[in-house]
This record gives sequence, structure tokens and C-alpha cells, in this order.
Amino acid sequence: MEKRRITVIPGDGIGPDITEAALKILKKLDCPFEYDFAEAGQTALDKGDELIPAKTIELIKQNGIALKGPITTPVGGGFTSVNVTLRKMFDLYANVRPALSYPGTKAVFEDIDIITIRENTEGMYSGEGQVVTQSGTHAEAISVMTKKGCERVSTFAYEFARKKGRKKVAIVHKANIMKSTSGLFLKTAREIAQKYSDIETVEYIVDNCCMQLVMNPHQFDMILTTNLFGDIVSDLCAGLVGGLGMAPGANIGDYVAIFEAVHGSAPDIAGKNLANPVALILAAALMLDHLGMADRADRIRAAIEQTISAVDRTTKDLGGTGGTKEFTEAILGRL
Repeated sequence: MEKRRITVIPGDGIGPDITEAALKILKKLDCPFEYDFAEAGQTALDKGDELIPAKTIELIKQNGIALKGPITTPVGGGFTSVNVTLRKMFDLYANVRPALSYPGTKAVFEDIDIITIRENTEGMYSGEGQVVTQSGTHAEAISVMTKKGCERVSTFAYEFARKKGRKKVAIVHKANIMKSTSGLFLKTAREIAQKYSDIETVEYIVDNCCMQLVMNPHQFDMILTTNLFGDIVSDLCAGLVGGLGMAPGANIGDYVAIFEAVHGSAPDIAGKNLANPVALILAAALMLDHLGMADRADRIRAAIEQTISAVDRTTKDLGGTGGTKEFTEAILGRL
């Protein structure tokens, strides 16, 4: 079998530690991959390069698939978010965030299985038109939504639901107040939903959605929402299953897909063998799903579930006494 080239961006802080763990898992599964390593964020700046070096951009474009650890965007100085920049640059319009509970975590609920599909390039989160007056007393930002943007992410969500055997999609919005932007999203999502009569569609205003997720999360199957709301709601869902250490993400476009751990770079514990590698390992599983290797992805999830359930060398955030390396070895043993 011809090997698929994957761009690997280890990132900053704990990024290299958890990237090493994820690559060990993929090697154990005998995945037909070859890796091109690239830099971005603080690591690139420290070497005198751009925040996102031209070589990194070219490797992502060339390979079409990237696995990315957490990246630090410096505060201030006009630096824009690396993640937002990559999403816009490669038109990665669909953000996929699964929240799946595993027995043995400190999760508040059991049997949670919610996937959030978030529009990834438009709306308030995209950072358009940000202005602060010289006096610092007045600030503005622009939220722009397009019919095309709403259509394509809604179609992606319903196709994803059908492919994964999901039965219900919740459209989450604030169209009662944000009648233009959120109104366009809701109207368009409803139009797309009519083409998928095999999938139940429900609607929630975003504040009610958050309350319902805390009170009765089991009523949710999939959530379809806008960029800013998706950022917030998906983190809430991660909190239901034990935190961001359990939360992978996929940023998918028509030609490029980037798979990532959605948590931060935690520089205070970098290189100390303390980081929970699960988020990036689960992101690697999402990558395998995307590449048609669902059997390998399922093996990863099963091994993680067995390891956490047994509290076998798990990291401290999961109640264990192991480190990044020991936890990874425990998962490898179950593969």
C-alpha cells in the first residue's frame, strides 16, 4: 500500500509530548503513513520565523491532512490566532467536536455521546472589523454570515449524521435577538434539514441549549451551530465528559483537514511527563475515520476506554498516578 503523507505540527508547550504519544499509537496500529514535521506558533517565532512559516503552509497544502498539537499565540503585538488563521487560509468550514464519556473519568455524567458541528470561518468569532477608538472608550467588531457558509456547514452536518447513523440534529441559534446573522443561519439550516427526513431536527436558542446540556445532556445527539456559539457549547460538552483533556477536534474543508487537541499548550507542565495525551490521540482517531480507517480508530477508542476504566497508569487529571509516557504505554498494551 502506498503510504499517505501527513503533516505533523507538534506545537508548543506540552504539544511535542502528546504528539509523540499519538504517533506511537499510530505506529502500533501499523498505519500506512509517512510524516512531514512542521512548526507554528511560539516555537516558530523563537527560531526567527513567521508565526505560521511558509514551509508549514506549503506542507499542509501539499499533504491535505495535518495532525496538530496545541499552539501558543503570543498575547498582544498584533498577533492573530494561529488556529483562526489556518481555518480561514484553508477554508476549513466545518469543526467537528465529539464529546464521549469514558468510565473512570471525573465526568459529572455517564453515557454522554454528543457531536458538535460548528461553522468555522464566519460570524463573530472570525474577528472581522475589530476597532478600538484611540481613547479606548469605544470598540466594534463585525459579524458576517453568508448563505453559502450556512448551507455548506449545514449540509456537512446532516451528511455526517447520516454517515455516522445519528438520529437527531439540534440547530442552536440566537435568531430571536440576532435576527440578521443568526436568523440567516437558522433559516438556511431549516432548509437543508428538510432534505434529510430520516433525521429528526430540533431547535434551541443557545442560552436554553446550555441550560439543557447541564440539566439533561442525554437528550442531545448532534448539535449544529455557528462559530462563536460552537466554541462555547463544545467546551461545555467537553466539561460533561471530564474536561478538555478528553476533547479532540477536526477542522475540515473541501481539500484540507486538520486534526487537533483543542486544549491549550500548558507551558507550565511542558516536558515534565504530566500531560494527558488522550485529546490528541482521539484527534488521531478522528483522522483515521476521515481517511476511511474506522476499524483502527475504533481500536484506539476501545483501548483508551479500557485503560481509563482500569485506572491503569492514567494521568493525575484522570485520578491516576502515571505520566504521559506511562499512560501511553498502558494504551499501547491494550492495542
